Amino acid sequence: MDLSQFSTLRVAASDLNGQMRGKRVPSSYGAKLDKGAIRMPLSCLNVDVWGADIEDSPLVFETGDADGILFPTDRGAVPMPWLATPSALVPLTMHMEDGSPYLGDPRQALASVLDRYTARGWSVMAATEMEFSLVDPNGKRPKPPRDPRSKQRLFGPDILSVDELDAFDAFFTELYDGCQAMGLPVQTIINESGVGQFEVTLTHQAALRAADDAWLFKFLVRGIARKHGMAASFMAKPYADDAGNGMHVHFSVLDQDGNNVFDNGGPEGTETLLQAVAGCVQAMPASTLIFAPHGPSYDRLVPGAHAPTGACWAYENRTAAIRIPGGPHQARRIEHRVAGGDINPYLMLACVLGAAIEGIEEGLTPPAPITGNAYDMELPQLAPDWAAAIDIFESDAFIARCLPARLIENMVMTKRQELAKLAEMPEKDHWKLYLERV
Repeated sequence: MDLSQFSTLRVAASDLNGQMRGKRVPSSYGAKLDKGAIRMPLSCLNVDVWGADIEDSPLVFETGDADGILFPTDRGAVPMPWLATPSALVPLTMHMEDGSPYLGDPRQALASVLDRYTARGWSVMAATEMEFSLVDPNGKRPKPPRDPRSKQRLFGPDILSVDELDAFDAFFTELYDGCQAMGLPVQTIINESGVGQFEVTLTHQAALRAADDAWLFKFLVRGIARKHGMAASFMAKPYADDAGNGMHVHFSVLDQDGNNVFDNGGPEGTETLLQAVAGCVQAMPASTLIFAPHGPSYDRLVPGAHAPTGACWAYENRTAAIRIPGGPHQARRIEHRVAGGDINPYLMLACVLGAAIEGIEEGLTPPAPITGNAYDMELPQLAPDWAAAIDIFESDAFIARCLPARLIENMVMTKRQELAKLAEMPEKDHWKLYLERV
């Protein structure tokens, strides 16, 4: 992309909550970004979800709030179709002064996990299914949007309705156009089981690119919704009595010849697939903080409410937390179904893929696959609440082998500060703090 066509650019990296942290710069910066022209404090990727420094963080006063150096990622610059004035966003990633990756950067943390696959001559392919809700944000509580044709407020779910998709045709047409302009490989968009809830699928691709695209898509859909007088929310549970928003990830692993290491020619998959499943199941309770990173996230994790809460796996069973889909054996893969829509895609993939490679390297054996309704079974459970999730994530030895130590430490400090702040705010106002931020 020729960046000189714009008067200014945005340059940004992802913080722990998936927020863009960066700068607005003249387009002349475009020619020197790969020379380290952008410096920001390391601590800026470790602020809380509302953008405040973490109290007592060693990244701030103890180290003099030292800078890191940001370089463009290989994702490259993308247009920003949600802005009225044409501009481009250059995604960045953080490095230390000596040029080494800063592993408190969520993207760098995912890259470090993927290095373990690369060391085996493997590459990871991933695809995402992302749910969001269109919302009328005006008033004392969030409300479903109005049908643009009749001006009547949506009043209930309309699963797989083409008519409702057509009602919001102007929004979805602009969303598809925006995805095309940004190179986001969007496939289907469907009405989901909540009021004003939709699901978009992005096709399988290299895992780091899949995380990049999921991160960018969230900003695109929120920006386009605002242009149409609505809010688009990835909150895990926008309405207490309605379906929650999730993010499912499918992944497979290819060897250096392009062969799927999960494929044994039949439906059951290879021993490597079972070892990866075992790692994911073992890590699941302690990974709750990654899959449900915010206070309101736990409103979605209710048994029997279509969000997995028990650590288990199964073949072709959507009540299980981990599903092995059917279909052609060449496409044998793992679907991880636990995360809410409010996650950071880099951290979610880092945690899942870190658990999978740990299971493979340790040669773990999974429990037997379940059959029937997982919601009716006694299974090891996810962390019951936000505070417990923070404590378990901090101390779990398996998580320590899956994720960089710096990231774990930063995440725990961030979430403890958010927990304390949220407790000081009226519960009726919590939705205002998260509606379009996550």
